[in-house]
Amino acid sequence: MAEQRYTDEQLAAGRRLFSAPASFRLGVAKLEQLPPLKGTEVAFAGRSNVGKSSLINALTGVNGLARASNTPGRTRELNFFDVDQRITLVDMPGYGYAKAPKAEVKQWQDVLRGYLRGRVGLTRVFVLIDARHGVKAEDREMFDMLDETAVAYQLILTKADKIKPAELASVTAETLAFVKKRAAALPQLFVTSSDKHQGFEDLRAEIAGLVR
Repeated sequence: MAEQRYTDEQLAAGRRLFSAPASFRLGVAKLEQLPPLKGTEVAFAGRSNVGKSSLINALTGVNGLARASNTPGRTRELNFFDVDQRITLVDMPGYGYAKAPKAEVKQWQDVLRGYLRGRVGLTRVFVLIDARHGVKAEDREMFDMLDETAVAYQLILTKADKIKPAELASVTAETLAFVKKRAAALPQLFVTSSDKHQGFEDLRAEIAGLVR
């Protein structure tokens, strides 16, 4: 039996936090539109189609709270969500699709870099990695940006139910070994499946522990 990662008290705190009301606050396309800080702020990043919207919906227990774009890579906004007026979840646009014009991509990267560098109250970024594919070049670019801006980040493997246990164990070990070499990365990760509701008790407990 696997060792329990969080205490019963920490797990209970996570359940309490995310049993509270969660709602969409606003979408932001420019730095000057950023709202005032409200409680603890954590953000979620990841390649297009990695499952960010599904993860946020499963985390909060609110179906349809975060909505995926019909076209991967099309969303170009930072979407802010309130949970219990105590924590703000920020859904960052998916990366990894280069269909947009280069000038538009650069402009959006500048917005992301500005947000990461200038958002003093941003406590942590969770970077989602598709368990079927592991860390890709685009993920490493995001790690570089986070290392450069000195924002603490932690990895979440998604879609863990889509591969066999032996493959999952292998990609988990590879991802952990990779992230230990990164300056701003925390050396633990979460293994999740939004479809099977796997891994969310621990993730809720981790986020609840960040609330001031």
